[in-house]
Amino acid sequence: MALKEILMRHGFHFNKKFGQNFITDANLLSSIAALADVTSDDVVVEIGVGAGTLTRAVAERCKRVIGYEIDENLKPVLEETLSGVDNAEVVFRDFMRCDTSSLEDEIGEEYVVIANLPYYITTPVIMKLIEQAKRCKRLVIMVQEEVADRLCAREDTPEYGSITASVGIVGDAHVVKRVPRNMFYPVPNVDSAVVRIDICPPKYGVKDLELYRKVVRSAFANRRKTLVNNLMLSFGFSRAEAEEVLAESGIDVMARGETLSVEKFAELSFAVGNLTARA
Repeated sequence: MALKEILMRHGFHFNKKFGQNFITDANLLSSIAALADVTSDDVVVEIGVGAGTLTRAVAERCKRVIGYEIDENLKPVLEETLSGVDNAEVVFRDFMRCDTSSLEDEIGEEYVVIANLPYYITTPVIMKLIEQAKRCKRLVIMVQEEVADRLCAREDTPEYGSITASVGIVGDAHVVKRVPRNMFYPVPNVDSAVVRIDICPPKYGVKDLELYRKVVRSAFANRRKTLVNNLMLSFGFSRAEAEEVLAESGIDVMARGETLSVEKFAELSFAVGNLTARA
């Protein structure tokens, strides 16, 4: 039975505050599951189960799916769409309010995150996983096309920003599929893309990720200001100290945050750490 008919029969009404746009195309669902490279040995955490169409496609390929859904009005819909899917469990909770450590303790092994993320919550979910998860090995996420381009941007481009550098230190992000808006119900106002982020150990020898992230946030706190000014504001450095850490990192004194590669941010975080340790 068509998804629209199932939703109508159960009297489901879309809630704008949850940014709900469900995938209806069977080929697209199968493609996303395939792009995630999950096998019968994998546990998958799905964020935003929706009508369960992606959940079912993923469950066919993996050992277990734990899905998080905030809208309890979808319960009767999911009882039908996931009927007979014994390896999928839906948790009706706000994923952003869930304790990541407790979730990982429950899973007890590495897992893959798959999600068709509502646009309003995309960045918070990604940052929660990037900063808190210890056992997540891969994210395969459907996001607004503009966000996908930001996640995968190169330095010194308009799309490059704080989230790019934050993800880039612990993951390799690639756009693996472009998805036109007419593949969703209801049809959103923008096109989407599937981004795959393979998680890896911190790059370039970075050990203090908290400091690295603070440096990145500082660099993009005010894009109109130079790194020198942003470092002075965020770390309380004098101008001479801010210029010193830039010189130590081989960065031009007039540089702005968007011109720094992930590697350069790593070098800058080392220099900032050295200076604060001497203070």
